[in-house]
Amino acid sequence: MHAIASDSKVSPSSRALAFGALGVVFGDIGTSPLYVVQEVFSSQYGLAVNRATVLGVLSLVFWSLLLVVTLKYVMFVMRADNKGEGGIMALLALAQRSVRGMPRLRWLVAVVAIFGAALFYGDGVITPAISVLSAVEGIKMAAPGLARWVVAISVAILLGLFLLQKFGTARVGGLFAPVTCVWFIAIALLGVRMIIRAPEILAAFSPYYAVRFFHSHGVAAFLALGGVVLAVTGTEALYADMGHFGRSPIRMAWLGFVFPALLLNYFGQGALLLAQPGVAGNPFYLLVPHALLIPMIVLAAAATVIASQAVITGAFSMTREAVQLGYSPRMRVVHTSSRVAGQIFVPWINGMLLVLVIAAVIGFRSSENLGAAYGIAVTGTMVVTTLLMLIVAGRMWHWKLPAVIAIGVAFLAIDLAFFGANLLKVEHGGWFPLVLGLLVFVVMTTWRRGRELVLRQLQHGGLALTPFIASIAQYPPARVSGTAVFMTANPHVVPHALLHSLKHFKVLHERNVLLSVETLETPLADRSERIELHDLGHGFYRLTIRFGFAEDPDVPGVLEKCGARGLAFDMMDTTFFLSRETVVSIRRPGMALWRDKLFAFLSRNALPATAFFHIPGNRLVELGTQVEI
Repeated sequence: MHAIASDSKVSPSSRALAFGALGVVFGDIGTSPLYVVQEVFSSQYGLAVNRATVLGVLSLVFWSLLLVVTLKYVMFVMRADNKGEGGIMALLALAQRSVRGMPRLRWLVAVVAIFGAALFYGDGVITPAISVLSAVEGIKMAAPGLARWVVAISVAILLGLFLLQKFGTARVGGLFAPVTCVWFIAIALLGVRMIIRAPEILAAFSPYYAVRFFHSHGVAAFLALGGVVLAVTGTEALYADMGHFGRSPIRMAWLGFVFPALLLNYFGQGALLLAQPGVAGNPFYLLVPHALLIPMIVLAAAATVIASQAVITGAFSMTREAVQLGYSPRMRVVHTSSRVAGQIFVPWINGMLLVLVIAAVIGFRSSENLGAAYGIAVTGTMVVTTLLMLIVAGRMWHWKLPAVIAIGVAFLAIDLAFFGANLLKVEHGGWFPLVLGLLVFVVMTTWRRGRELVLRQLQHGGLALTPFIASIAQYPPARVSGTAVFMTANPHVVPHALLHSLKHFKVLHERNVLLSVETLETPLADRSERIELHDLGHGFYRLTIRFGFAEDPDVPGVLEKCGARGLAFDMMDTTFFLSRETVVSIRRPGMALWRDKLFAFLSRNALPATAFFHIPGNRLVELGTQVEI
């Protein structure tokens, strides 16, 4: 799967992957024409619909798509693949690997990336809400009397979408690409139909009109960037889904099909505004001939559901990666396909997204109102991606400093301009993704810091392993047959579970394995680094198992492969010993008391480590340990 990232020749498999990418990667950005032009010419910006303004706005849309999507993401960001994987958590691991030995910089990189990931969850809430709302709002054109049902119909569609998540995308995935393909062809044809009537709109390809737009409108033009940026929403999906489709197929689909289709529709809407300035209220659906309005509404609803599916699936994948990297409490992950490892379902995340998305629909009630909230989540993530990419380019790719500075200034100027324009809309809805992002940021950083404090307490005062084994050899306790596996975070000290077992049962097993599970800063662990085994003598073994951050940590599955390393496991003769920590918050340096209490709450409700590591319950002995932080 990851070998496809080569950019050499266009093969039939690349074409097939490019077609498949249409339904997953481009759903979000592909449905942006539903609301971008409508948002820019809404009353909040006060822009008059005249030739100069329309050409200026369309020029900004074109150059945003060219510079942000094509140049920055498709050509620059997608060069940073973490063993073929993309996305902000993969980029975090890549950036942290490039600053090893610099703990303060690693911490700063982690904080910046967590903030970007937190905003991505805000995007995951707003994308389904604004996409479905904007599609259903076409009902107002076909049957104005049904306008009051727009919110109810949108909620019903979203309920169905989230309730179907538990079945996975395996069964309906084959329908995604054809539907999205039809969508892009339809919007392109609608645009061409109008461009033929008003070809002067093509003048907007010139950056002159964008510059003149800023010169003529000043502050209003800067504020309008908050609407223009909606044209590049979904850009992170191009990078996040690189591991599923490869760099080359995504580039092929974007440059050869998606980008031209989007431009044709945007310019078609601009041509319509030149011909009929009074239709700025919903130019997308006014492009559609009346006889085709109902089919187009149905197609738009299907396209927005697919766009929403892509973001929801991305939230599931990011959550699994965050759990593996230690930034999120453990959660139940359900694999919905026996053939595709990436198709997963996280019930807790699905439920939270459902509640928040429906709250956004009911609270904001229209795509125009949600437009103010949408931009901050998108532009914040764009800024974070640029910062992490500059670290990777300078530290890992060894680019010269002037080149890094030049690229950084260019991209950050664009990103910060978009972000600044959206910050001015905080009171009009921009607070929503910021609040969501702040809550997620607090949870992720509290969990990470809390786990560090717990491990520090568990290791404090622990017995060194080597002298312990020597004392066991000198004063051997009674031995029983079988293998005992003691899971431990520090393989150089005696696990608490081993000490408690020896204290209470007065016996040791014939073989005692101290098992540590590590998560790598790569999505997949190589076969050579998966298992590390050391014979400590006297029936003791130190075993380290490594998983990538995009892998399912199936411990018994890996243990069965240890026979080739000289330590065969019979699961029916193996007992797992694990300490279950009960976290108690007290006034102690480390974290604020309210964060201690939050961590204790998260710890109580996290998925048990035994379930997370797929340890069979009938082979498990848990021993309680109280940890004060």
